[in-house]
Amino acid sequence: MTPEKHAVTLMRSVLTVPVTNPRFIEKAPATGADVICLDLEDSIAPAEKSGARALAANAIDSIPRGAYGVFVRVNGEHTGLLDGDISAVAQPGLDGVIVSKAGSRETIEDVDRLLTRLEAERGISIGSIAIAPLIETAAGVMASLDILRASLRVTAAVFGAEDFATDMGIQRTREGEEIRWARAHVAVACHAAGVIPIDTPDPDYTDEAHLELEMALARSLGYRGKLVIHPTQVMIANRKFAPSEAEIGEARVIVEIFEREGLGQGRAAIPFDGKMIDTPIYERAKRLLETAGSP
Repeated sequence: MTPEKHAVTLMRSVLTVPVTNPRFIEKAPATGADVICLDLEDSIAPAEKSGARALAANAIDSIPRGAYGVFVRVNGEHTGLLDGDISAVAQPGLDGVIVSKAGSRETIEDVDRLLTRLEAERGISIGSIAIAPLIETAAGVMASLDILRASLRVTAAVFGAEDFATDMGIQRTREGEEIRWARAHVAVACHAAGVIPIDTPDPDYTDEAHLELEMALARSLGYRGKLVIHPTQVMIANRKFAPSEAEIGEARVIVEIFEREGLGQGRAAIPFDGKMIDTPIYERAKRLLETAGSP
């Protein structure tokens, strides 16, 4: 089976699925997730990690292709498993790898070189397998911009709050104030590097009101998607990280008014509905419409 490759640009929901659970893999395409992420890391017991590689490779080959990407979350460099994981799954049908505990530019450069060699050996278009660093350590947060600029393959990055808190020796709270700075820092680094910021997973998949608030906060920080662990979270993420009809309507009005009464009249700022619309507001409205695919 040689699936058609496609660029993954929409990552509102990145659903992690343990490769040792065939039922979850079978059901994943029907969840509506933008990306199915086959997991070789946290959801796999240490004794099963090496054997799980073949399961991931088989899943990439067997998952029917659709309007979603297929990624694999691989173990971090510190485990000694990273190269073996990538060698096992670099094949047609793989859109990208999420590199756990990415802490330095050198790690991403090493992964880039390995992928380039494997693509050449296996007849895969060079550069077609993307890299998404999972930034979840203090070192990773502080080096995040350098990490994200390490390779043209880096198209997205994920912030991981649980491992970050462990690395920092701090307790996680429901409010999340203890991770707020690092969470925002990674989002800013993503935008500076021109890659898609993906927010930390939330282990509570039963409290939908909490999830709604958490995802709204993540979007307000600049995140464009969420690493999720349950189909319930997929539905909420797809909704919360997409512009609402009200936002689209307001943006359309702003663009029309500014182009007619601002740009069309040689003015850089115009009053509208009790507010001043200037170029940054206009550009933001245009970007929202582009994200929504709305004219």
